[in-house]
Amino acid sequence: MLDDKTRVKLSKKMTYLLRHKEGFVDPEGWASLDSLVRELRKFFPWVSKEHVLEVISKDDKGRYELRGDKVRARYGHTVKYVRPTLEESYETLLYHGTSCEAARAILKEGIKPMKRNFVHLTTSLEEAIENARRKGKCIKVLIVDGECLRKRGIKIYKAGKHVRVCSYVPPECVVGEA
Repeated sequence: MLDDKTRVKLSKKMTYLLRHKEGFVDPEGWASLDSLVRELRKFFPWVSKEHVLEVISKDDKGRYELRGDKVRARYGHTVKYVRPTLEESYETLLYHGTSCEAARAILKEGIKPMKRNFVHLTTSLEEAIENARRKGKCIKVLIVDGECLRKRGIKIYKAGKHVRVCSYVPPECVVGEA
């Protein structure tokens, strides 16, 4: 069993490999557990398949998906060819945590995926606040109207426990601050 600090370090490396390493995953984002363990051993020589499974089972945000002997990150990919199949979601109220500076640009230009393949939103105000805090001291939590997105043909997908993703959020779908 891993202690919390070690589990977090291992989880961060796993998400990096599964989200950002070019050529490591297939177009749906899947990698074999064995190849993930082999790659992780370059950084953590002691790691085993059981350690990886423990990280997955104890992840409270739903970052990972396990299917047979394959694993993938459910969201956050920057590798352009990766487009995981996700289930559509129909929330009407979503949140986006950001910095005060970025919020000004968002109100003019909308929310763009930037370096990622999708825009990340959340159904949890607490998670939006937590995400915003990683971006600076002055933070904003923007409210996004899911119905507004759907009326514009923009689909919302469930990517994690509270994480929802879409291709873009037009400024008119940002309806306020929490």
